[in-house]
Amino acid sequence: MENLYFDWSNPWITGVIINTILIIIALISPKKLLTVIGYLNAWVLGVIVWGSLQWQGYAVVMFYFLVGSGITKIGIKQKEAEGIAEKRSGVRGAENVWGSALIATISCLGYVFLSPAWQSFCLIAYVASFATKLSDTCASEIGKAYGKRTFLITNFQPVARGTEGAVSLEGTLAGIIASIVISVLAWQINLIDFMGVIICIISAFIATNLESVIGATLQTKFEWLTNEFVNILNTLIGASIAIFITYIYLLNFI
Repeated sequence: MENLYFDWSNPWITGVIINTILIIIALISPKKLLTVIGYLNAWVLGVIVWGSLQWQGYAVVMFYFLVGSGITKIGIKQKEAEGIAEKRSGVRGAENVWGSALIATISCLGYVFLSPAWQSFCLIAYVASFATKLSDTCASEIGKAYGKRTFLITNFQPVARGTEGAVSLEGTLAGIIASIVISVLAWQINLIDFMGVIICIISAFIATNLESVIGATLQTKFEWLTNEFVNILNTLIGASIAIFITYIYLLNFI
């Protein structure tokens, strides 16, 4: 009988092993960041990311997850008292996993299955989607916790913190800083170049503000526009803008 063996250098096998170990640790840990179903879906996401982009791609998604989860906990008691906190006290479920990472996952699979000519676009889309989502998360959560004056983005009339489509100076600055940090991380581990950092920051800023416009104008009118669906739209906008700017840059300057 032919001997069977694992190719331990295969990134997909490595991804399965690493994510299985991390999920087991997370499930037995007393402090939960995700629901059980959320962790199982995160396992699928983690395997796809590691298998596609190896540790560099994994570093970006883990940075988003840990920072985003930590930011959500800031001022949680106050936000719960005001009724503007994330449900389950910030513990995320499967819907949050894919709301945040569906576009990034598609970008990963595109990197694997599309022709090499598309790989740079897939990478910029991947990083831009997480830069956008982290920017949105930080802007929203910091704004709800520390925003002194909040305005509706469509008319700049004062509104209560936590209102859909509300923006604040504190939240906006937090969102910009978040997009800068995660984009620089991606640059330092060679997922994107320095121009890619600039593109991701611009894309995240535009997409985050467009998400606020959607929240102010459409989200309260249509039940199917859930937070998770809007998150998918938000990251899709960020990734699409990044691809477009990259295409224009390559067309004119390379």
